[in-house]
Amino acid sequence: MSDVSRRGFLKTTGTVAAATAVASLAAPAPARAKGSNERLRIGFIGPGGRGFGAHVKTLCKHHNDGANIELVAAADVYSVHRDKTTDYIQKETGYAAKGYVDYTEMLEKENLDAVCIGTPDHWHAKQTIDAMEAGCHVYCEKPMTHSVEEGLEVVKAWQKTGKVMQVGVQSTSLPLWDQVRGLLQDGKLGKVLMYQTEYFRNSAQGQWRYYKLEEAMNPRNIDWQRWLGVKEGLAPQRDFDRAVYKQWRRFWDFGSGMYTDLFVHRTTAMLKATGLRFPGRVVGAGGIFMEYDGRDVPDVATVAADFPEGVQGLVSSTMCNQESRIQQLIRGHHGSFIFGNGEGFDSFQFVPERPQVTRDSKLKAETIPTGTVDNTTYAHFGNWLDAMAKGDQQACNNPPDLGAAAIAVVNLGAQSYRKGKVFHFDAETGTISDGNGDWSKKWEKKSHERQKPNHIAGWKAGDHGSLLEEPDYMSLAGPWKNGKPPAGSPEAGAGS
Repeated sequence: MSDVSRRGFLKTTGTVAAATAVASLAAPAPARAKGSNERLRIGFIGPGGRGFGAHVKTLCKHHNDGANIELVAAADVYSVHRDKTTDYIQKETGYAAKGYVDYTEMLEKENLDAVCIGTPDHWHAKQTIDAMEAGCHVYCEKPMTHSVEEGLEVVKAWQKTGKVMQVGVQSTSLPLWDQVRGLLQDGKLGKVLMYQTEYFRNSAQGQWRYYKLEEAMNPRNIDWQRWLGVKEGLAPQRDFDRAVYKQWRRFWDFGSGMYTDLFVHRTTAMLKATGLRFPGRVVGAGGIFMEYDGRDVPDVATVAADFPEGVQGLVSSTMCNQESRIQQLIRGHHGSFIFGNGEGFDSFQFVPERPQVTRDSKLKAETIPTGTVDNTTYAHFGNWLDAMAKGDQQACNNPPDLGAAAIAVVNLGAQSYRKGKVFHFDAETGTISDGNGDWSKKWEKKSHERQKPNHIAGWKAGDHGSLLEEPDYMSLAGPWKNGKPPAGSPEAGAGS
């Protein structure tokens, strides 16, 4: 996060170090359920690309399919987007939605129950918190925030206000991840060791430059200062530029390229599948190896995250090659789950380790069927609508605590790449520090003291697949002090 963005956000929210500790955040306040006959009044903030194509169109479909909602207003700094959205809502639902330039005016005047946020990343935290404090439930497009610190502040606001919030990683509405987590907790793979995932892409013109620039994108139609958020301290001042406005994912002030636009998809799914949340140590690598088009963000990147549960997460991709992806999988001591690529799963593979390791000759490779979802975006919005109707914050498939954990992984990976540092995250205090030797020393201590492994949340399998066998010959191990064999060795016994 840029210094100007950090100062502007934290001056109103307080420092993260002073925040309530992540690991001991109070239980969320109960959300208020609407009466069964009351329509949810929903407004849109930033209904541009994804905000229009996914948020507006999908909720119009839900409305026409019988959902008890009204789509009443849209706020956007670009007049073309604003008019397009209100026209579409009237055409599809018959409701004359109102248009606003300033989202805060919409919050003040429209008596909204909920908002959908589709603005660039650097606005997500402020708009989310403003909306919740104004009494609105929130659907916020991924990534949930532009920084780790902002993610923690959103979690605090969510818990304080009791509002329902869904983060827009639609693949979390696949039944696959809950199914996998149950199998992992039951010990199907033994000790869980690692997840591996990807998001490869390729294009002739360079990533995010396929968003077309148009003559209508000009300072007469776009409130540039409001888009930047200079007054709010969200971004530094710069001259109007159509490429920055439309292709903002290429520039650090507004996004983090593949780290937050793409890696967050796969990372969130893997955190949901494993039950992991905040990492303990993160390092990122990569570079701009081909796309020399004025961008800031890399076209090749890798993030390695180590978790306190004794699991490593790896996400690696290039934006200039697509046909030779790595597979998505989760590895354990007794086997692996292999998911393949993308999000269209109807099954996944179990590949066992050899019986000489598992001591179980009955373990066989198998294909495990899973439930399918025709339209994950439609299902994800449906899940949000159901959670609001119930007034149940925990009913969302991608709530803010999961969103904040995913941001911690991908954003610290981006910061590691930019600053050349390894980052440690302390979940008990919500603080970030530069790398040191404490992480490796912790694991060495566990080994030297012959401790038992840590496990993912909800682990039910005891020591299954988690302990090493002790060969008889290991009785010969140990230091010979003053020329004498270690206690318990055959030599020591013979000399007694």
